[in-house]
Amino acid sequence: MSAITCSHVEKSYGATSVIRDLNLSIEEHEFVVFLGPSGCGKSTLLRMLAGLEDISGGEVSIGGKVVNDLDPGDRGIAMVFQNYALYPHMTIFDNIAFGLRRQKVAKTEIQQRVMAVSSTLGLDPYLGRKPAELSGGQQQRVAIARAMIKTPKVFLFDEPLSNLDAKLRNHMRIEIARLHQSLKTTTVYVTHDQLEAMTLADRIVLLRDGLIEQIGSPAEIYERPANVFVAGFIGTPNMNFIDVTVSHGRGGWTLTGAGADFTLDGGRFNLEGVERAVLGIRPADLKAVGDGHAGNLLQGTADLIEFHGNDALVTFGAGGKEISALVSSRACPVLRGNVRYTFDEESLHLFDAKSGKSLLRR
Repeated sequence: MSAITCSHVEKSYGATSVIRDLNLSIEEHEFVVFLGPSGCGKSTLLRMLAGLEDISGGEVSIGGKVVNDLDPGDRGIAMVFQNYALYPHMTIFDNIAFGLRRQKVAKTEIQQRVMAVSSTLGLDPYLGRKPAELSGGQQQRVAIARAMIKTPKVFLFDEPLSNLDAKLRNHMRIEIARLHQSLKTTTVYVTHDQLEAMTLADRIVLLRDGLIEQIGSPAEIYERPANVFVAGFIGTPNMNFIDVTVSHGRGGWTLTGAGADFTLDGGRFNLEGVERAVLGIRPADLKAVGDGHAGNLLQGTADLIEFHGNDALVTFGAGGKEISALVSSRACPVLRGNVRYTFDEESLHLFDAKSGKSLLRR
C-alpha cells in the first residue's frame, strides 16, 4: 500500500507558520502535483513527507502507517531533487547502484537492476561516463534512475525540471509521464510551473501561504476555479478580471464595469444578494465582432500585440481597464487599431468581491 494521508499537518519555524492545519489524502498509484507561487510551502510539505523536515503538528501516514518519527530511509520513498545531487567522482553506473550497495545487495542483482532501469531511461550508452560528461537532461534521468532502482512505494519530485532549458523540460516532462504510466507508483511532484502541473497531474493541490486553495483535476481547476486567486494563477495568458456592480431586472442580471453594461441570464451563478462582484474572462474566450454587434461588448484601441505563432495576444484598454484577447494570428488587428470583442455567458466566471469565492452554482 502506498496511499498518503496528511491529517492536520502543521510546520512552524519559531513563530513563523509555514504549513497550517493541512488535510490531504493521496490515493495509491495517483500522480499528485503540489503547485503554487514561491514561498507557499509546497517544497516544505514534500520534505515533510520525505522525512527531511520535522513535523510540528499532525500526522503523516504512508501505506496506513504513521511515519512522523521514521527516518527517510525507512519510509519507502525515493526523492528526485532539483539539483540532481549526483556524485561527480563516480561513473553513472556507480551513481545508480550506490543505494543498493549501501544496502549490501548482491553484485549480480545490482548488475541486473542497474541494466534494467538504465534501459528503461535510455542510459545504457552513458553508464561508464562521469556526470560532468552528460547534459542536464541526461543527469536528471540518472537521478530518476537512482530513485527508481530502490523500487519505492512513493516517488517524490522536488522541481526536477527547473534547471533545464525549455526544450529539455518538455522532453523530460513526457518521459516522467510515460514512466508513471508504466510503473504506476504513487507520485508527488512539486512545481511552480502550471504547464507541468496541468500536463502531468491526476490531481493538483494548489497552495498559497501554507493553505490549500483548491484540490482537483487539471480540468476542474481550470474550468471551475474556487476563487479569484486560483482563477488568476491557473491559465496562460492570465484571466482578465473586471470589477462590476450587480443589479437585477426583468431581463435578467446586469453587470456594470469597464465602461460597459453586461447582461446575463445569470442562471449559472448565485447572485442573490450580491452587489459587487469580479467578472473573469479568459483571453481565449473573447471573440472579435463587427460594428453591428452591440451586446456584452468590450472595445478599445489595440495598445500591444504579442505574436505567439499560431496565436497573438492583443492588449487594449476598455473603460480604464487593461484587457487581453487571444486571437488567431491570421485575424490579428493592426496596432493602434480599434478592436471589439464579446463573450458567451457560458465562458464567464464570477466571484464575490468581498470573499473572492466563486459564485458559480456547484
